[in-house]
Amino acid sequence: MYYIWFDESDKEGAFYSNFYGGILVDSKNYEKVIAMSKTFIDECGITEEIKWQKVNEFCYEEYKKLVDFIFNLLSEDFIKIRIFFRNNQYEAPSLTREQKRKTYSLLYYQFIKHAFGFQYSNKSGLPKYLKIMLDDIPLKGEDKKEFKSYIYRLNYDVGFQKANIRIRESDICEVDSKNHLMLQFMDLILGSICFRLNNKHKIKDAVTGKRGKRTKVKEKLYKYINTKIRLLKPGFNIGESTGISKIEERWTLPYSHWSFKPSNYVRDLAKAKK
Repeated sequence: MYYIWFDESDKEGAFYSNFYGGILVDSKNYEKVIAMSKTFIDECGITEEIKWQKVNEFCYEEYKKLVDFIFNLLSEDFIKIRIFFRNNQYEAPSLTREQKRKTYSLLYYQFIKHAFGFQYSNKSGLPKYLKIMLDDIPLKGEDKKEFKSYIYRLNYDVGFQKANIRIRESDICEVDSKNHLMLQFMDLILGSICFRLNNKHKIKDAVTGKRGKRTKVKEKLYKYINTKIRLLKPGFNIGESTGISKIEERWTLPYSHWSFKPSNYVRDLAKAKK
């Protein structure tokens, strides 16, 4: 089984929107990863829920050590991280009102279907199940049921069937990040990427005209995270889809980005970064 925790950040950003992140642990590593993570958090003295929004000068050193820990897990192939976002300058002009209303469901479906490269993950020939854990689904009633049914219907995708990837309805879950360290790890990394892509490191105080201490500390931590990503993937470009040399790397890469562009897009340069 693959355990995957999913989180989201900015729905609408200045330059990039619809940020989704996923962190995966194979069942063969699950108990070890969870135990190692709990031990690390205890030894590091982190007692509150880990969140990007909490980054400040007082917790910087602890969070920096946490980044080291997360990227050690990535480099040792204990976990995989995928991050998805939409570049605002690439617009789909023909979307219906209903499609726009269902943006969360439709994009999340694409993220889950493609980002990890599940189609290239299972060479055993035996069934491999996905345990999908989503943090605080922002849908209610029939919309939430329909979203979960989208995910369940991946069972009928040709690529999933060829790789013998399966999803049980009971394994599509909504969870609380307070109870899942993997979600908290995801929040930290995803938040840092969203912070930088939407130029939040440039925000200045309206009164002083200067950047605040917390903004500077967040930028410092983001830069540290970026150096860690580049050790895994030299030449990494934060705002572009991570390049691959062969199709199997959609699965084998420990960390990658997907900058989503609609198939028939219109480009609005007024929404691009200068």
